[in-house]
Amino acid sequence: MRARIRTARKAMVLAAVASLGAGLLAGCADDGKDEESSSQGGNGGKTKITLGLFGSFGFEEAGLYAEYEKLHPDIDVQQTVIERNENYYPPLVNHLTTNSGLQDIQGIEVGNINEVANNYADKLVDLSKYGKESDYLPWKWQQATTKSGQTIGLGTDVGPMAICYRKDLFEAAGLPTDREEVGKLWAGDWTKLVEVGKRFKAKAPEGTTFLDSPGGLLNAIIGSEKERFYDASGKVIYKSNPAVKAAFDLTAEAGEEGLVGNQTQFQPAWDTTIANSKFAAMSCPPWMLGYIESKSKPENAGKWDVAAPPKAGNWGGSFLAVPKSGKNAEEAAKLAAWLTAPEQQAKLFSKRGSFPSAQAAYDLPLVTDAKNKMTGDAPIGQIFAPLAKESPIQVIGPKDQIIQQGLTDNGVVLVTQGKSPKEAWDNAVKTIDNNLEK
Repeated sequence: MRARIRTARKAMVLAAVASLGAGLLAGCADDGKDEESSSQGGNGGKTKITLGLFGSFGFEEAGLYAEYEKLHPDIDVQQTVIERNENYYPPLVNHLTTNSGLQDIQGIEVGNINEVANNYADKLVDLSKYGKESDYLPWKWQQATTKSGQTIGLGTDVGPMAICYRKDLFEAAGLPTDREEVGKLWAGDWTKLVEVGKRFKAKAPEGTTFLDSPGGLLNAIIGSEKERFYDASGKVIYKSNPAVKAAFDLTAEAGEEGLVGNQTQFQPAWDTTIANSKFAAMSCPPWMLGYIESKSKPENAGKWDVAAPPKAGNWGGSFLAVPKSGKNAEEAAKLAAWLTAPEQQAKLFSKRGSFPSAQAAYDLPLVTDAKNKMTGDAPIGQIFAPLAKESPIQVIGPKDQIIQQGLTDNGVVLVTQGKSPKEAWDNAVKTIDNNLEK
């Protein structure tokens, strides 16, 4: 749910959505609780297993803890939740460094998994002995696997990218509305998407843009690349990587042409553009559907649809890790494996909208039959599953999040506010490099 790319942003993105019936919700969403919350103490001499999480992974809300406790009467599952990952992750690093104060299971956001795998693998249980590698998307399993072959986390969810679009606005601009035909318009090339935007602009309903924001477009393009901000050796390459610069330049072109809104995603002003139908399309992982619903007017239900993107990519996802120092590491590893098994991931998707990282879940009815209120009869499970499988195995760096946010919030959005593409790029680079030095 869950580019982050997206920690604070994602927490805001997913705060309002509570179930699939009310919209889709990412696995690392805000659960609406206080900044920090914890279940009460165990009972009756049971073995207590604690989870330290950020946002709402949805396990408790989907009834998975209660189900596990029923299957294992001697186990008492409790969780501690910190709402935002930027408040959760620094203390987790401190606890891993000192090897103290850790919960039996710890959640890890995809933007942090590389740093944890590289620096703290010796503090964590090898979960390859508990999870079944063939159940998971290969690229998801690889993200949490060290060079020595230790798997330090089991994937909870992924964020395969699609393009969500308004059928009524496409029709008004003379564009096709069938999702298969829409996908063909830009198949294979992000440049084609921008060209479709120019066609939309020529006949666009007054006051609308083709895409919601420059940040959404840039994140989608970069999310479809294998190598982005770091190379395989761990070197920062975002300034020299032609794929990143090409993505920035194409997004800047869309900004100069007036094809994207001039807002930063997940800010109040951007929310109003959803409510007031001010754009026709947006980059859209499954969890975005929940955000769309939470900000849309009721009369817009069913007016959206979902088409394949120009190229498959990913935005979001998290992991469960088990510290070796825990009193109940063996039982914790078993629970982590159960919570992330295909059957439980399918249940979580049906109730909370977190798209499974276990590809073995994609053929289960809870996924194949899934629908969403905003997109009517669109078979969202069947649409997103192949996109998840096609997503590239990306090189994840320790400061991906800082770089990505700098490119979007301190970069391309400036083009829509009157800056030149060069000025926007220079400002993004200056902001990123200053933050990387901290």
